[in-house]
Amino acid sequence: MNLRLNLAALCVAAALAPAAFASAPVAMPADLPPFAPDRPLPVPEVARHTLDNGLQVWIVPRDGVPRVDYVLVFRNAGLAADAPETPAFASMLAGLLTEGTAARDSREIAEQAQGLGGGIGGYAATDGLAINANSLPSKAAEMAALLAEVARTPNFPQAEIDLAKANALQGLKASEAQPGFRAERAMLAALYGDHPYARTQATEAGIAAVDRDTLVAEHARRLRPDNALLVIAGRIGEDEALALVKQHFGDWRAEGEPPAPTAMARNGAAPTRVLLKREGSVQSTVRIGRPAIRATHPDSLPLELASTVLGGSFSSRLMQNLREDKGYTYGARLGQRRLASGGALVSSADVRNEVTGAAVSEFFAEFNRLANEPVPAAELEMNKRYVAGSYLISNQLQRSVAGSLAGNWLLGLPPEYIAEYVPRIREVTAEQVQAMGRKYFQPAQQSIVVVGDEAVLDQLKPYGEFRLAD
Repeated sequence: MNLRLNLAALCVAAALAPAAFASAPVAMPADLPPFAPDRPLPVPEVARHTLDNGLQVWIVPRDGVPRVDYVLVFRNAGLAADAPETPAFASMLAGLLTEGTAARDSREIAEQAQGLGGGIGGYAATDGLAINANSLPSKAAEMAALLAEVARTPNFPQAEIDLAKANALQGLKASEAQPGFRAERAMLAALYGDHPYARTQATEAGIAAVDRDTLVAEHARRLRPDNALLVIAGRIGEDEALALVKQHFGDWRAEGEPPAPTAMARNGAAPTRVLLKREGSVQSTVRIGRPAIRATHPDSLPLELASTVLGGSFSSRLMQNLREDKGYTYGARLGQRRLASGGALVSSADVRNEVTGAAVSEFFAEFNRLANEPVPAAELEMNKRYVAGSYLISNQLQRSVAGSLAGNWLLGLPPEYIAEYVPRIREVTAEQVQAMGRKYFQPAQQSIVVVGDEAVLDQLKPYGEFRLAD
Protein backbone atom coordinates (compact mmCIF):
# COMPACT_ATOMS: atom_id res chain seq x y z
CA MET A 1 0.00 0.00 0.00
CA ASN A 2 1.00 3.22 -1.41
CA LEU A 3 1.61 6.68 1.94
CA ARG A 4 3.46 3.47 0.51
CA LEU A 5 1.44 6.33 2.32
CA ASN A 6 0.20 3.48 4.55
CA LEU A 7 1.29 5.51 7.54
CA ALA A 8 -0.44 3.28 10.11
CA ALA A 9 0.62 -0.33 9.52
CA LEU A 10 3.68 -0.37 11.77
CA CYS A 11 3.28 -3.64 13.64
CA VAL A 12 0.85 -5.76 11.60
CA ALA A 13 3.38 -8.23 10.22
CA ALA A 14 4.80 -9.11 13.61
CA ALA A 15 1.40 -9.29 15.26
CA LEU A 16 -0.05 -11.59 12.62
CA ALA A 17 3.01 -13.74 12.03
CA PRO A 18 1.89 -16.77 14.02
CA ALA A 19 -1.44 -17.00 12.18
CA ALA A 20 -0.76 -15.64 8.72
CA PHE A 21 2.56 -17.38 8.13
CA ALA A 22 1.96 -20.85 9.48
CA SER A 23 3.96 -23.33 7.43
CA ALA A 24 1.15 -25.78 6.69
CA PRO A 25 -2.58 -26.26 7.32
CA VAL A 26 -3.34 -27.86 10.68
CA ALA A 27 -6.27 -30.23 11.17
CA MET A 28 -8.53 -28.64 13.79
CA PRO A 29 -11.04 -30.45 16.00
CA ALA A 30 -14.47 -30.68 14.40
CA ASP A 31 -16.33 -29.40 17.47
CA LEU A 32 -14.59 -26.05 17.75
CA PRO A 33 -17.04 -23.14 18.00
CA PRO A 34 -17.18 -20.69 15.09
CA PHE A 35 -15.24 -17.45 15.09
CA ALA A 36 -16.96 -14.59 16.84
CA PRO A 37 -18.06 -11.64 14.72
CA ASP A 38 -15.49 -8.93 14.07
CA ARG A 39 -15.55 -6.25 16.70
CA PRO A 40 -16.32 -2.88 15.19
CA LEU A 41 -13.49 -0.39 15.38
CA PRO A 42 -14.60 2.40 17.70
CA VAL A 43 -15.08 5.58 15.73
CA PRO A 44 -12.45 8.06 16.97
CA GLU A 45 -13.95 11.25 18.28
CA VAL A 46 -12.12 13.68 16.05
CA ALA A 47 -12.39 17.34 16.95
CA ARG A 48 -11.72 19.28 13.75
CA HIS A 49 -10.47 22.85 13.59
CA THR A 50 -8.94 25.10 10.94
CA LEU A 51 -6.65 27.97 11.85
CA ASP A 52 -6.84 31.33 10.09
CA ASN A 53 -3.71 30.40 8.10
CA GLY A 54 -5.42 27.33 6.66
CA LEU A 55 -3.77 24.67 8.85
CA GLN A 56 -6.24 21.88 9.55
CA VAL A 57 -6.08 20.37 13.04
CA TRP A 58 -7.64 17.06 14.09
CA ILE A 59 -7.51 16.26 17.80
CA VAL A 60 -8.20 12.73 19.07
CA PRO A 61 -8.12 12.54 22.89
CA ARG A 62 -7.44 8.96 24.08
CA ASP A 63 -6.92 7.40 27.50
CA GLY A 64 -4.58 4.62 26.38
CA VAL A 65 -0.80 4.65 26.61
CA PRO A 66 0.75 7.62 28.43
CA ARG A 67 1.96 9.57 25.42
CA VAL A 68 0.88 12.15 22.88
CA ASP A 69 1.40 11.59 19.15
CA TYR A 70 1.72 14.32 16.55
CA VAL A 71 1.54 13.69 12.79
CA LEU A 72 2.01 16.74 10.57
CA VAL A 73 1.45 16.01 6.88
CA PHE A 74 1.69 18.15 3.76
CA ARG A 75 -0.20 17.42 0.55
CA ASN A 76 1.51 17.64 -2.84
CA ALA A 77 4.88 17.77 -1.09
CA GLY A 78 6.15 14.21 -1.51
CA LEU A 79 7.95 12.26 -4.20
CA ALA A 80 5.34 13.10 -6.85
CA ALA A 81 6.16 16.79 -6.42
CA ASP A 82 9.83 16.32 -7.35
CA ALA A 83 11.27 17.75 -10.53
CA PRO A 84 12.14 15.18 -13.23
CA GLU A 85 15.84 15.93 -12.88
CA THR A 86 15.85 15.31 -9.09
CA PRO A 87 13.67 12.26 -8.42
CA ALA A 88 13.30 11.27 -4.74
CA PHE A 89 14.38 14.77 -3.71
CA ALA A 90 11.53 14.82 -1.16
CA SER A 91 13.17 12.02 0.81
CA MET A 92 16.30 14.09 1.32
CA LEU A 93 14.27 17.18 2.17
CA ALA A 94 12.27 15.29 4.79
CA GLY A 95 15.32 13.63 6.30
CA LEU A 96 17.17 16.92 6.68
CA LEU A 97 14.38 18.68 8.58
CA THR A 98 15.70 17.30 11.89
CA GLU A 99 19.37 17.87 11.07
CA GLY A 100 19.47 21.48 12.15
CA THR A 101 17.23 24.48 12.76
CA ALA A 102 17.80 28.15 13.43
CA ALA A 103 18.11 27.32 17.15
CA ARG A 104 19.63 23.80 17.38
CA ASP A 105 21.93 21.41 15.59
CA SER A 106 21.04 17.79 14.83
CA ARG A 107 22.39 16.43 18.11
CA GLU A 108 20.52 18.98 20.17
CA ILE A 109 17.28 18.17 18.35
CA ALA A 110 17.71 14.44 19.03
CA GLU A 111 18.62 15.00 22.68
CA GLN A 112 15.67 17.35 23.17
CA ALA A 113 13.25 14.79 21.69
CA GLN A 114 14.66 11.98 23.82
CA GLY A 115 14.47 14.17 26.90
CA LEU A 116 10.75 14.58 26.26
CA GLY A 117 10.31 10.82 26.33
CA GLY A 118 9.79 10.42 22.59
CA GLY A 119 11.23 11.16 19.18
CA ILE A 120 10.80 13.20 16.02
CA GLY A 121 11.52 12.52 12.36
CA GLY A 122 10.45 13.33 8.83
CA TYR A 123 9.90 11.15 5.80
CA ALA A 124 8.46 11.41 2.31
CA ALA A 125 5.81 9.24 0.66
CA THR A 126 4.57 9.42 -2.90
CA ASP A 127 1.69 11.82 -2.21
CA GLY A 128 2.99 13.78 0.75
CA LEU A 129 5.63 14.61 3.30
CA ALA A 130 5.19 13.88 7.01
CA ILE A 131 6.78 14.76 10.32
CA ASN A 132 6.03 12.40 13.19
CA ALA A 133 6.64 13.26 16.82
CA ASN A 134 5.66 11.87 20.20
CA SER A 135 6.30 12.59 23.86
CA LEU A 136 5.10 11.91 27.36
CA PRO A 137 1.84 13.74 28.13
CA SER A 138 3.64 15.94 30.65
CA LYS A 139 6.00 17.06 27.87
CA ALA A 140 3.37 17.62 25.16
CA ALA A 141 3.85 21.39 25.16
CA GLU A 142 7.62 21.13 24.69
CA MET A 143 7.19 18.61 21.86
CA ALA A 144 4.67 20.85 20.11
CA ALA A 145 7.28 23.61 20.22
CA LEU A 146 9.99 21.32 18.84
CA LEU A 147 7.69 20.10 16.07
CA ALA A 148 6.97 23.67 15.03
CA GLU A 149 10.68 24.50 15.11
CA VAL A 150 11.59 21.56 12.88
CA ALA A 151 8.74 22.18 10.43
CA ARG A 152 9.10 25.93 10.18
CA THR A 153 12.79 26.81 10.65
CA PRO A 154 15.14 24.12 9.33
CA ASN A 155 18.41 25.69 8.23
CA PHE A 156 19.92 22.82 6.21
CA PRO A 157 23.57 22.95 7.35
CA GLN A 158 25.96 22.29 4.50
CA ALA A 159 27.80 19.57 6.40
CA GLU A 160 24.54 17.69 6.93
CA ILE A 161 23.61 18.08 3.27
CA ASP A 162 26.96 16.66 2.21
CA LEU A 163 26.56 13.72 4.58
CA ALA A 164 23.00 13.05 3.40
CA LYS A 165 24.11 13.08 -0.24
CA ALA A 166 27.02 10.74 0.47
CA ASN A 167 24.72 8.34 2.30
CA ALA A 168 22.13 8.52 -0.47
CA LEU A 169 24.74 7.70 -3.11
CA GLN A 170 25.97 4.71 -1.13
CA GLY A 171 22.41 3.54 -0.63
CA LEU A 172 21.71 3.90 -4.33
CA LYS A 173 24.77 1.82 -5.23
CA ALA A 174 23.59 -0.93 -2.90
CA SER A 175 20.07 -0.75 -4.34
CA GLU A 176 21.29 -0.90 -7.94
CA ALA A 177 22.89 -4.26 -7.17
CA GLN A 178 19.50 -5.69 -6.20
CA PRO A 179 17.35 -7.13 -9.01
CA GLY A 180 14.17 -6.04 -7.24
CA PHE A 181 15.22 -2.39 -7.43
CA ARG A 182 15.83 -2.65 -11.16
CA ALA A 183 12.56 -4.48 -11.68
CA GLU A 184 10.66 -1.82 -9.76
CA ARG A 185 12.17 0.97 -11.84
CA ALA A 186 11.17 -0.72 -15.08
CA MET A 187 7.71 -1.53 -13.76
CA LEU A 188 7.10 2.06 -12.67
CA ALA A 189 7.91 3.21 -16.21
CA ALA A 190 5.53 0.61 -17.63
CA LEU A 191 2.77 1.60 -15.23
CA TYR A 192 2.97 5.37 -15.37
CA GLY A 193 5.03 6.43 -18.38
CA ASP A 194 6.24 10.01 -17.85
CA HIS A 195 3.86 10.69 -14.94
CA PRO A 196 5.48 11.80 -11.63
CA TYR A 197 4.49 8.48 -10.04
CA ALA A 198 7.10 6.84 -12.28
CA ARG A 199 9.89 8.93 -10.77
CA THR A 200 10.06 7.85 -7.13
CA GLN A 201 13.51 6.25 -7.21
CA ALA A 202 16.67 8.28 -6.75
CA THR A 203 19.31 8.64 -9.44
CA GLU A 204 22.98 9.50 -9.12
CA ALA A 205 22.56 12.71 -11.13
CA GLY A 206 19.53 13.69 -9.07
CA ILE A 207 21.35 13.24 -5.77
CA ALA A 208 24.35 15.20 -7.03
CA ALA A 209 22.09 18.08 -8.11
CA VAL A 210 20.69 18.72 -4.62
CA ASP A 211 21.99 21.92 -3.03
CA ARG A 212 21.12 24.14 -0.11
CA ASP A 213 19.40 26.80 -2.21
CA THR A 214 17.02 24.21 -3.66
CA LEU A 215 16.29 22.75 -0.23
CA VAL A 216 15.48 26.18 1.20
CA ALA A 217 13.26 27.08 -1.76
CA GLU A 218 11.41 23.75 -1.78
CA HIS A 219 10.88 23.85 1.97
CA ALA A 220 9.17 27.22 1.62
CA ARG A 221 7.10 26.01 -1.34
CA ARG A 222 6.01 22.62 0.02
CA LEU A 223 5.80 22.98 3.81
CA ARG A 224 3.09 25.56 4.32
CA PRO A 225 0.08 25.73 6.64
CA ASP A 226 -2.59 26.01 3.95
CA ASN A 227 -1.45 22.66 2.56
CA ALA A 228 -1.18 20.78 5.85
CA LEU A 229 -2.99 18.70 8.46
CA LEU A 230 -1.83 18.22 12.05
CA VAL A 231 -3.26 15.21 13.89
CA ILE A 232 -2.81 15.10 17.67
CA ALA A 233 -3.78 11.91 19.50
CA GLY A 234 -3.35 10.73 23.06
CA ARG A 235 -3.64 11.87 26.63
CA ILE A 236 -4.36 15.49 25.93
CA GLY A 237 -7.57 17.48 26.05
CA GLU A 238 -9.01 19.26 23.03
CA ASP A 239 -8.67 22.73 24.54
CA GLU A 240 -5.06 22.17 25.60
CA ALA A 241 -4.08 20.72 22.22
CA LEU A 242 -5.72 23.52 20.26
CA ALA A 243 -4.07 26.14 22.45
CA LEU A 244 -0.65 24.60 21.75
CA VAL A 245 -1.30 24.58 18.01
CA LYS A 246 -2.36 28.21 18.00
CA GLN A 247 0.66 29.18 20.09
CA HIS A 248 3.26 27.48 17.91
CA PHE A 249 1.62 27.44 14.45
CA GLY A 250 -0.91 30.27 14.52
CA ASP A 251 1.45 32.96 13.18
CA TRP A 252 2.80 30.72 10.40
CA ARG A 253 2.12 32.30 7.03
CA ALA A 254 2.37 30.82 3.55
CA GLU A 255 4.03 32.73 0.73
CA GLY A 256 3.64 32.35 -3.01
CA GLU A 257 1.61 29.73 -4.84
CA PRO A 258 1.17 26.29 -3.29
CA PRO A 259 2.36 23.19 -5.15
CA ALA A 260 -0.05 22.05 -7.81
CA PRO A 261 -1.97 18.81 -7.17
CA THR A 262 -0.56 15.76 -8.89
CA ALA A 263 -2.22 15.16 -12.25
CA MET A 264 -4.33 12.04 -12.56
CA ALA A 265 -2.30 9.02 -13.60
CA ARG A 266 -3.51 6.71 -16.33
CA ASN A 267 -5.57 3.67 -15.30
CA GLY A 268 -4.59 1.60 -18.30
CA ALA A 269 -1.59 1.25 -20.60
CA ALA A 270 -0.35 -0.83 -23.50
CA PRO A 271 1.44 -3.77 -21.87
CA THR A 272 5.23 -3.79 -21.81
CA ARG A 273 7.57 -6.80 -22.02
CA VAL A 274 11.11 -6.23 -20.72
CA LEU A 275 13.97 -8.56 -19.83
CA LEU A 276 16.65 -6.74 -17.86
CA LYS A 277 19.84 -8.74 -18.34
CA ARG A 278 21.63 -10.05 -15.26
CA GLU A 279 24.32 -12.31 -16.60
CA GLY A 280 24.93 -15.44 -14.58
CA SER A 281 21.86 -15.03 -12.40
CA VAL A 282 20.51 -18.35 -11.08
CA GLN A 283 17.01 -16.99 -10.61
CA SER A 284 14.62 -14.60 -12.30
CA THR A 285 12.96 -11.67 -10.59
CA VAL A 286 9.47 -11.48 -12.06
CA ARG A 287 7.10 -8.51 -11.84
CA ILE A 288 3.65 -8.45 -13.45
CA GLY A 289 1.50 -5.35 -13.21
CA ARG A 290 -0.87 -2.80 -14.64
CA PRO A 291 -2.07 0.72 -13.76
CA ALA A 292 -5.20 0.73 -11.63
CA ILE A 293 -7.29 3.18 -9.62
CA ARG A 294 -6.91 5.88 -6.99
CA ALA A 295 -7.82 5.32 -3.35
CA THR A 296 -11.19 7.08 -3.57
CA HIS A 297 -12.47 5.02 -6.52
CA PRO A 298 -15.61 2.95 -5.79
CA ASP A 299 -13.76 -0.22 -6.82
CA SER A 300 -11.00 0.31 -4.27
CA LEU A 301 -12.24 -1.97 -1.49
CA PRO A 302 -13.57 -4.80 -3.67
CA LEU A 303 -10.23 -4.68 -5.48
CA GLU A 304 -8.39 -4.79 -2.15
CA LEU A 305 -10.18 -8.01 -1.26
CA ALA A 306 -9.62 -9.49 -4.72
CA SER A 307 -5.91 -8.69 -4.44
CA THR A 308 -5.75 -10.35 -1.05
CA VAL A 309 -7.39 -13.51 -2.38
CA LEU A 310 -4.77 -13.65 -5.11
CA GLY A 311 -1.62 -12.62 -3.28
CA GLY A 312 -2.09 -10.74 -0.05
CA SER A 313 -1.21 -13.37 2.57
CA PHE A 314 0.52 -16.69 3.03
CA SER A 315 -2.81 -18.42 2.40
CA SER A 316 -3.35 -16.60 -0.89
CA ARG A 317 -3.75 -18.46 -4.15
CA LEU A 318 -0.47 -17.34 -5.68
CA MET A 319 1.51 -18.32 -2.60
CA GLN A 320 -0.16 -21.70 -2.31
CA ASN A 321 0.24 -22.39 -6.03
CA LEU A 322 3.77 -21.19 -6.79
CA ARG A 323 5.34 -22.00 -3.42
CA GLU A 324 3.44 -24.80 -1.71
CA ASP A 325 2.26 -26.74 -4.76
CA LYS A 326 4.89 -26.05 -7.46
CA GLY A 327 7.92 -25.18 -5.35
CA TYR A 328 8.93 -22.43 -7.77
CA THR A 329 9.63 -19.73 -5.18
CA TYR A 330 9.81 -18.83 -1.51
CA GLY A 331 7.07 -16.27 -2.00
CA ALA A 332 4.60 -15.00 -4.60
CA ARG A 333 2.65 -11.86 -3.83
CA LEU A 334 0.26 -9.33 -5.27
CA GLY A 335 -0.63 -5.93 -3.89
CA GLN A 336 -2.84 -3.00 -4.72
CA ARG A 337 -1.05 0.35 -4.61
CA ARG A 338 -3.56 3.02 -3.67
CA LEU A 339 -2.50 6.61 -4.29
CA ALA A 340 -4.23 9.98 -4.40
CA SER A 341 -4.12 10.34 -8.19
CA GLY A 342 -3.89 6.77 -9.40
CA GLY A 343 -2.83 3.30 -8.45
CA ALA A 344 -1.45 -0.01 -9.61
CA LEU A 345 -1.63 -3.77 -9.19
CA VAL A 346 1.76 -5.46 -9.03
CA SER A 347 2.59 -9.16 -8.58
CA SER A 348 6.05 -10.43 -7.72
CA ALA A 349 8.11 -13.58 -7.29
CA ASP A 350 11.74 -14.64 -7.49
CA VAL A 351 11.88 -18.03 -9.23
CA ARG A 352 14.47 -20.50 -10.47
CA ASN A 353 15.67 -19.89 -14.02
CA GLU A 354 14.23 -23.11 -15.38
CA VAL A 355 10.68 -22.27 -14.27
CA THR A 356 10.55 -18.60 -15.28
CA GLY A 357 8.06 -19.11 -18.08
CA ALA A 358 6.05 -21.63 -16.07
CA ALA A 359 5.76 -19.13 -13.20
CA VAL A 360 4.31 -16.47 -15.50
CA SER A 361 1.84 -19.09 -16.74
CA GLU A 362 0.71 -19.83 -13.18
CA PHE A 363 0.23 -16.14 -12.41
CA PHE A 364 -2.01 -15.82 -15.44
CA ALA A 365 -3.86 -19.03 -14.60
CA GLU A 366 -4.76 -17.63 -11.20
CA PHE A 367 -5.84 -14.33 -12.76
CA ASN A 368 -8.14 -16.22 -15.13
CA ARG A 369 -9.55 -18.37 -12.33
CA LEU A 370 -10.47 -15.29 -10.33
CA ALA A 371 -12.25 -13.81 -13.35
CA ASN A 372 -14.07 -16.98 -14.38
CA GLU A 373 -15.03 -18.64 -11.07
CA PRO A 374 -16.71 -17.18 -7.98
CA VAL A 375 -14.53 -17.36 -4.89
CA PRO A 376 -15.95 -20.10 -2.62
CA ALA A 377 -17.72 -18.82 0.47
CA ALA A 378 -15.23 -20.28 2.96
CA GLU A 379 -12.24 -18.80 1.11
CA LEU A 380 -13.93 -15.42 0.80
CA GLU A 381 -14.73 -15.41 4.51
CA MET A 382 -11.15 -16.35 5.41
CA ASN A 383 -9.79 -13.44 3.38
CA LYS A 384 -12.32 -11.00 4.79
CA ARG A 385 -11.28 -11.99 8.29
CA TYR A 386 -7.62 -11.56 7.40
CA VAL A 387 -8.10 -8.10 5.87
CA ALA A 388 -10.42 -6.91 8.63
CA GLY A 389 -8.32 -8.42 11.40
CA SER A 390 -5.10 -6.89 10.09
CA TYR A 391 -6.74 -3.50 9.97
CA LEU A 392 -8.27 -3.78 13.41
CA ILE A 393 -5.02 -4.92 15.02
CA SER A 394 -2.98 -2.16 13.41
CA ASN A 395 -5.43 0.53 14.49
CA GLN A 396 -5.45 -0.49 18.13
CA LEU A 397 -2.19 1.45 18.44
CA GLN A 398 -2.55 5.13 19.18
CA ARG A 399 0.22 6.12 16.79
CA SER A 400 -1.47 4.05 14.09
CA VAL A 401 -4.79 5.83 14.56
CA ALA A 402 -3.05 9.16 14.14
CA GLY A 403 -1.11 7.83 11.16
CA SER A 404 -4.20 6.33 9.53
CA LEU A 405 -6.12 9.58 9.82
CA ALA A 406 -3.23 11.57 8.34
CA GLY A 407 -2.54 9.02 5.61
CA ASN A 408 -6.19 8.86 4.60
CA TRP A 409 -6.30 12.65 4.38
CA LEU A 410 -3.37 12.60 1.98
CA LEU A 411 -5.29 10.14 -0.20
CA GLY A 412 -8.45 12.27 -0.15
CA LEU A 413 -10.34 10.03 2.30
CA PRO A 414 -12.40 11.49 5.17
CA PRO A 415 -11.75 10.80 8.87
CA GLU A 416 -14.85 8.57 8.99
CA TYR A 417 -13.15 6.13 6.64
CA ILE A 418 -11.10 4.66 9.48
CA ALA A 419 -14.29 3.23 11.01
CA GLU A 420 -16.02 2.46 7.69
CA TYR A 421 -13.23 0.26 6.31
CA VAL A 422 -14.04 -3.02 8.07
CA PRO A 423 -17.84 -2.92 7.58
CA ARG A 424 -17.36 -2.13 3.90
CA ILE A 425 -14.87 -4.98 3.47
CA ARG A 426 -17.40 -7.31 5.13
CA GLU A 427 -20.03 -6.24 2.58
CA VAL A 428 -17.98 -7.21 -0.49
CA THR A 429 -19.57 -10.13 -2.32
CA ALA A 430 -18.14 -13.01 -4.33
CA GLU A 431 -19.74 -11.47 -7.41
CA GLN A 432 -17.90 -8.20 -6.83
CA VAL A 433 -14.57 -10.01 -6.40
CA GLN A 434 -15.13 -11.92 -9.63
CA ALA A 435 -16.02 -8.66 -11.37
CA MET A 436 -12.69 -7.21 -10.20
CA GLY A 437 -10.98 -10.24 -11.75
CA ARG A 438 -12.63 -9.61 -15.08
CA LYS A 439 -11.99 -5.89 -14.97
CA TYR A 440 -8.42 -5.67 -13.68
CA PHE A 441 -6.71 -9.04 -14.03
CA GLN A 442 -7.02 -9.96 -17.67
CA PRO A 443 -3.57 -11.30 -18.69
CA ALA A 444 -3.63 -9.21 -21.87
CA GLN A 445 -3.65 -6.05 -19.72
CA GLN A 446 -0.51 -6.93 -17.77
CA SER A 447 3.04 -5.71 -18.26
CA ILE A 448 5.83 -8.19 -17.51
CA VAL A 449 9.30 -7.26 -16.26
CA VAL A 450 11.91 -9.95 -15.69
CA VAL A 451 15.41 -9.43 -14.31
CA GLY A 452 17.58 -12.43 -15.05
CA ASP A 453 19.90 -14.28 -17.37
CA GLU A 454 19.25 -13.93 -21.09
CA ALA A 455 18.95 -17.71 -21.26
CA VAL A 456 15.36 -17.52 -19.95
CA LEU A 457 14.21 -15.54 -22.97
CA ASP A 458 12.98 -18.60 -24.89
CA GLN A 459 10.63 -19.47 -22.01
CA LEU A 460 9.04 -16.03 -22.26
CA LYS A 461 8.22 -16.11 -25.97
CA PRO A 462 4.62 -17.34 -25.44
CA TYR A 463 3.90 -14.08 -23.58
CA GLY A 464 5.00 -11.65 -26.27
CA GLU A 465 8.12 -10.06 -27.62
CA PHE A 466 10.50 -9.01 -24.85
CA ARG A 467 12.79 -6.05 -25.18
CA LEU A 468 16.30 -6.78 -23.89
CA ALA A 469 17.87 -4.07 -21.75
CA ASP A 470 20.89 -3.69 -19.49
